[in-house]
Amino acid sequence: MKYIFVTGGVISSVGKGLTSASIGALLESRGYRVKLQKFDPYLNVDPGNMNPLQHGEVYVLKDGGETDLDLGHYERFTNTNLTRKNSLTSGQVYTTVLEKERKGAYAGVTVQVIPHVTDEIKNRIKENSNDCDVLISEIGGTTGDIEGLPYLEAIREFALEQPFGSVIFIHVTLVPYISAMRELKTKPTQHSVAKLREIGITPNIIICRCEHPLNKELRKKISLFCNVPYEAVIEEKDVDHSIYELPLVLQRENLDPLICKLLQLEQRPSDMTKWQNVVRSIIAPSSSIRIGLVGKNVGINDAHKSLQEALFHACIANDTRLEVVRVDPEELETSGTKALQNIDAILAPGVSGIHEVEGKILAAQYARENQIPFLGICLGMQAVVIEYARNVLGLKSAHSVEFNPSTEYPVIIPLETALSADAQPSSHKQHRQTMHLGAHACKIKSGTKAYSIYAQDQISERHRNSYVFNSKYLDLFEKEGNLIVSGRSTDDSLVELVELKNHPFFMACQFHPEFQSKPHSPHPLFKEFVAAALAAKRS
Repeated sequence: MKYIFVTGGVISSVGKGLTSASIGALLESRGYRVKLQKFDPYLNVDPGNMNPLQHGEVYVLKDGGETDLDLGHYERFTNTNLTRKNSLTSGQVYTTVLEKERKGAYAGVTVQVIPHVTDEIKNRIKENSNDCDVLISEIGGTTGDIEGLPYLEAIREFALEQPFGSVIFIHVTLVPYISAMRELKTKPTQHSVAKLREIGITPNIIICRCEHPLNKELRKKISLFCNVPYEAVIEEKDVDHSIYELPLVLQRENLDPLICKLLQLEQRPSDMTKWQNVVRSIIAPSSSIRIGLVGKNVGINDAHKSLQEALFHACIANDTRLEVVRVDPEELETSGTKALQNIDAILAPGVSGIHEVEGKILAAQYARENQIPFLGICLGMQAVVIEYARNVLGLKSAHSVEFNPSTEYPVIIPLETALSADAQPSSHKQHRQTMHLGAHACKIKSGTKAYSIYAQDQISERHRNSYVFNSKYLDLFEKEGNLIVSGRSTDDSLVELVELKNHPFFMACQFHPEFQSKPHSPHPLFKEFVAAALAAKRS
């Protein structure tokens, strides 16, 4: 068993997550099985309640674990199947330690950061040391942060306990460019590495994030002052087109043979064909499309990271360039649908909020009436149901109980209410603990567009929602006939997917398909959505 620990220095968001994911991709290209995990020093138990504007999206794993967005990079770049065990926060660590202390597990000894907290961190490393050849652990935060010290101490201890040649440390750092002097400066990297060495960790490899290439003299300087071999100073220059170039960039720097050498792994041949094909498709697409993304937070890329990546993957498969047009739903309410004109397709994502829903309803109506390709996800599907109930079925006051608890026509209700016998809406405060999380099976109705897209009668998709379609109104919707329920839960209790019959592409799902899309294997819903947008543009 081999272990790689990835730390970061100088600034936050230096690129540790993408670097770790790319290392995983490089090792997989050589036939090694990899697994990745993220250690985050914040005290939240998980990111489930954290603001996506501050922290980025909450990424949902197959088992329902709510995790940091970096785990999305891990799954998109590699074939690894992650679980909640691959994400550890200080909140989880301290909760476990305190629960053990309350139960007397420490036999009355004084509970301390060392060894009790560090032992819990090491236990998580050991728990994930199976079904793979190499375990890559990313340490969140920046070297020097006080909250990250227990993790650095834990991995220092862990490396000491392993056989020689089983563990390496990779430090990702920033080499800033000072434009007034027209030169790169290595001093921040030197200080960051010095801080690591004070803790007892000497990196084996330094990966230098930079805007401009590192020349030979700069590499020699970093090598000398940071005590690493010259060939272990790796340039990670900003990529020109896409993050999916990064595995190839690091391969050109000979990172993977160096890692194999340090970990005493066999130098197997590397096959990066699929990454080369992806990058070729990105660089010179034959067309372009404009997709309107309707949401308050769509201007913050990390708030919808998986969604935008899934769109990008679909564009790669359709040989087209993506232009995202950010549409503020409140602007649609105040200024009308002018912002939706001159775009090729509309996507309504699943971030909840009272300021989101009416604008998404207007976007769904505009797409339905004007034959614009449309994809709604989670709240986007709920907006479709509300819009159709109001404007087609004549239920003018139809709404979701989340936004109007006393609505006359509660077409969207809490999950726990939908699963109960009477299907009567409960209050907002009572239901918030009930959430549909993780992968759940969904039956696809034959003869529908969904069936032609998935080409199978049962699928599995990841969920993160508290509200669902009220099946009390199902007969009314189906009687009208144009809005088809094309996907349901296996027990028929929940509506998962709807579509319009007489429309080029109008689909909405309760689940989040973006969590299962990869650059070389785009999700079929997104792939067909982009294809429909291209067809509409050309017609």
